Amino acid sequence: MATLTAPGVYVEEQPSGVRPIEAAGTSTAAFFGEAERGPLGSVVKIFNFTDFQTAFGGFLDGGRHLAHGVYQFFNNGGSACYVGRVAPNAVTASVTVIDRAAVPIDSLTISASSAGGWGNEIMVDVDSALASDPDNQFVLTVLRENPDPAKAPIVLETWPDLSMNPDEPRFVETILAGSVYVRAAVNPVSPNPNVINGFSVGAVLPSIAPVLGATQRVIRININNDGQRVVDFTAALNGVNLSDPVAIRNAIAPVITALAPLRASTDPNSYSGATVVWTPIGATGQYTITAGGAASLTSSVVVDNGPNPGTNAAAALGLGPKNGGHEVFGASPTRPADTPVGDLYLVGDDTVAGSVSAVVAGANGTTPQDSDYVAALSMIDLIRDVSLIAIPGIGSEAVIDAAMNYCANRQLSDCFYVGDVASSDDTYTEAIAFRDALNGPNSYGATYFPWVYMLDPSGRSSEPILAPPSGFMAGLYGRIDSRRGVWKAPAGSEAILAGAVGLATEINDVQHGDLNRHPKSVCVIRRFPTTGIVSWGARTVSSDPEYKYISIRRTAIFLRVSIYNGIQWAVFEPNDEPLWASLRLNIGAFMNTLFRRGAFQGATPKEAYFVKCDAETTPQADRDLGIVNVLVGFAPLKPAEFVVVKIRQIAGQAP
Repeated sequence: MATLTAPGVYVEEQPSGVRPIEAAGTSTAAFFGEAERGPLGSVVKIFNFTDFQTAFGGFLDGGRHLAHGVYQFFNNGGSACYVGRVAPNAVTASVTVIDRAAVPIDSLTISASSAGGWGNEIMVDVDSALASDPDNQFVLTVLRENPDPAKAPIVLETWPDLSMNPDEPRFVETILAGSVYVRAAVNPVSPNPNVINGFSVGAVLPSIAPVLGATQRVIRININNDGQRVVDFTAALNGVNLSDPVAIRNAIAPVITALAPLRASTDPNSYSGATVVWTPIGATGQYTITAGGAASLTSSVVVDNGPNPGTNAAAALGLGPKNGGHEVFGASPTRPADTPVGDLYLVGDDTVAGSVSAVVAGANGTTPQDSDYVAALSMIDLIRDVSLIAIPGIGSEAVIDAAMNYCANRQLSDCFYVGDVASSDDTYTEAIAFRDALNGPNSYGATYFPWVYMLDPSGRSSEPILAPPSGFMAGLYGRIDSRRGVWKAPAGSEAILAGAVGLATEINDVQHGDLNRHPKSVCVIRRFPTTGIVSWGARTVSSDPEYKYISIRRTAIFLRVSIYNGIQWAVFEPNDEPLWASLRLNIGAFMNTLFRRGAFQGATPKEAYFVKCDAETTPQADRDLGIVNVLVGFAPLKPAEFVVVKIRQIAGQAP
């Protein structure tokens, strides 16, 4: 409230008390199964099938239907889903390449980005000559075998200017973490006092004398990233023969080694352990400044000139990149050896010889069992925007029971399982046996029969292939939800399965009636002359008469999650009538919006729903415990499962 001092009119904004409740999503799915590649132990959210191919590869045969299910999910109207790969005991392919030092002290392991036999097809090329700074960097090219053996391997990725120095922005481990296909690991450096740690190599000089001009006395240097500093050799060079490179070396070396670090974090041996060397090369030679300190981190970078170009000693000494010198860092000798000309390093499938010190072959692991699929569900324990779950092609009674129990026992009971019968259950009798074998199913799932035929998207088969219906149906749920709402049963003449070209079996109305009967139901997919292949079942696998329809269970899930998310603001508010009134207002407004969209039975809001929150629902005893109780009721829409038309004659009667 404004401070009222001077006479006048004061205007203030007041909150309306309305906090709109946003409708929760109902069609984000989670798929689990075997994939060509991809992470293990976590899910990846994708928004189209191209995303799936990038993260998990292509279509697999041998009864592995994850890719087919995700493909048909998007084909039938799905918009987003999570994918979890199941591959017990899978092994990651890798190849380890030693460094290029005279006495190898380090190595680089290139591995596939995820476990599986797919990594054995990956190849890499290492080439330092292509890098911007060949002394310190290298280029890594990732390739894959060409399906046509007569053609060259396919280039998948190229990673330029990689470094083995962890302090560099292009550190190989960090950069390749963004690769789709490979990862890198720099193996620990082995201490070796004979290894050159880091130096600035002078260019080959045209002649020894004169080495320094009369005023060239200053260089600017950065030792081990301690910071640029000006080093003045004026006093040290007083009286020195400037045509004698050895005398110059003897004069300037003590000046550098006597310097103290600028930063507290700099290795104290960076300067005291530094060396300056003159190496004759015929009639010419070169200067080398080597920093002291930890072997893998050392560097001595000579900047072109001092504060006055006329005093620049670096140019005459050939130090620094602008003067023809090279800055070779301590980690540089540990760069992987370049790939031999005309050859490639084979990840997972190379021979231990030459620069290759170790190889691990990738493997797909063992065939997943029911327990592996059930355990995989925990990958989405902390993900709150999943509302549908499917394990395409795994028609196991144990998996279906466990998956539906998982949906019911999540914190908000906010998921619905879309199941398949087993691929071998392709007759009416087998479908009945499958249904009867389910142990204690609840209303948090539905099972679909039969499997459907689709064109082979991989192109390996010219004939249609058999695919589980769960992927089709999960996408269909999303399409119906977006067009009509979650309260519309995902069945009927508009519930056409896009991409389906046939059914594993056709059943008649009598058989369908038996599969549809209460208390356990199997949703049947039928083919009709006027509509094609459609979902013609709308019941959960449940003995609960209140939630025997899919649309009612999913509507209840939708209301629960929407209201839960929408009233978080009420926590810790004073537990009295103002709070209760706000809850009634906000939840009531949300329910009325749904009523106007046709989500409930009833001609009026009073007939369709109620929201009660007052002293009756929240007595003093609950208030003392910090509890506020809100009672929300709704009259669900039940699908017109049986349309009965009665016909009679009216001959001889008045119209």
